[in-house]
Amino acid sequence: MTGGSADTGEIPGPTVTVRMVENGMIRPLGPVVLTLWDSVIWKGSRAMTKSPNFAFLKARWHSEIVDQALVGFRQRLVESGSDAKVSVFDVPGAFELPLLAQKLAASGDYDAIAAAALVVDSGIYRHEFVAQTVVSGLMDVGLKTGVPVLSVSLTPHHFQPTKDHIGFFADHFVKKGREAADAALDVVRIHGLINSPVAQAVA
Repeated sequence: MTGGSADTGEIPGPTVTVRMVENGMIRPLGPVVLTLWDSVIWKGSRAMTKSPNFAFLKARWHSEIVDQALVGFRQRLVESGSDAKVSVFDVPGAFELPLLAQKLAASGDYDAIAAAALVVDSGIYRHEFVAQTVVSGLMDVGLKTGVPVLSVSLTPHHFQPTKDHIGFFADHFVKKGREAADAALDVVRIHGLINSPVAQAVA
């Protein structure tokens, strides 16, 4: 697989060589350059694209910070030129993220799921336990369902609900949301190629 170089103003994706099986014979259809954010569906001898459908889950604890991840996510989708659809779901806390992610993944309606939360040290409970459980749960959902699940669940070493800390982490969540959007677009493209029944990506 090689990088495309078409001068279209778009960020090029890979160049793939497409072959179609027709009447028992393999017929080459030639190279196709895919853009980075294309979700590719192959049907018969024709390659089609569809708009990705993403779910974005947010824990409501520290919502003034966590909500900024969605802001960054949407910003980056617009900048990338993607017409992806984003469905937003709120849950009480980080612990509720994996189960909802599993239900949404099992529905078959979403190409990728992002889950955002801020898990902090309250001085009473072991926040490391919660953080690890949530991230592991989200990973399990992706492995069991085959739907990519992206974690924007962060655990700072030190957090106090002061103006400076809230401002710093709010800005950081915008950045992480943007990174999640890039990852979502990329994994949809990659999974589209892998799941193609009649297309072969040739190195």
